[in-house]
Amino acid sequence: MTIPKVDLTQRPDVTGFFDPGSNTITYVVRDPTSTACAIIDPVMEFDLAAGRLTFESADQIIAYIGENKLTLEWIIETHVHADHLSAAPYLQQKLGGKIGIGEHVQTVQDTFGKIFNEGTEFQRDGSQFDVLFSDGATYQLGSLSCFALHTPGHTPACMVHVIGDAVFVGDTLFMPDGGSARADFPGGDAGQLYDSIQRVLSMPDEMRLFICHDYGPGGRAIAWETTIGEQKAKNIHVGEGKTRDEFIKFRTERDAQLAVPKLILPSLQVNMRAGEVPEDPDGNMMLKTPINKL
Repeated sequence: MTIPKVDLTQRPDVTGFFDPGSNTITYVVRDPTSTACAIIDPVMEFDLAAGRLTFESADQIIAYIGENKLTLEWIIETHVHADHLSAAPYLQQKLGGKIGIGEHVQTVQDTFGKIFNEGTEFQRDGSQFDVLFSDGATYQLGSLSCFALHTPGHTPACMVHVIGDAVFVGDTLFMPDGGSARADFPGGDAGQLYDSIQRVLSMPDEMRLFICHDYGPGGRAIAWETTIGEQKAKNIHVGEGKTRDEFIKFRTERDAQLAVPKLILPSLQVNMRAGEVPEDPDGNMMLKTPINKL
């Protein structure tokens, strides 16, 4: 599908909140002409050893939105994250807004519904979310024109969201010195990831690009804003005209060396449910640990 036309005169205010536990950046995106805002990729803290949930990051965002008298319209997940748990339901309960994700979350739910041996009560139709975005879907944030692009490769459900001149790329790309996302999770595909990245990089060079994770390669300070042009010129995995075959070879070899994220099992169970923690028959929050399934 052709990418919708971008209006570079629309420039949202973007504030990033860094979570050091998962190296995730959550964004509050504000329409500068109104009080309307969106939250992208919110984090709920989880102490794996203690089995304890907390909401420090979400509470910080709630305080920011309250101090600035903003109105939350959207809580957007760029994909079903494997490295942190989503705080979307907690934020929705406190502030309202619609929770949205890409429509291919149904593929992720089907895949991991089997891995976690979920029963028929677990719906695999994306109905846990308020909105399922299709490729090219348009929506509004106050006066700002927005659209979503399906960018599979890291996961089948990855979406990039474009709000005015700002591109929220999820895990598809990192900062130029960080490269790109892994493609070895179930449903991932390095060739698809390359194609998705090229689609993103076909947008105007001057567009701002905001990433979901940063790990400070080489000890540099954490960063999360770049541009399409900078990615095309300097990204160490896809910049300077690297070919699809070169990328697939590199990505496949690199992924074979990477460890599994430490929170992948709780994250997937929670995030495929739009941030809700599953419960046992007595109503207690409970997570499963499948053996030798990943």
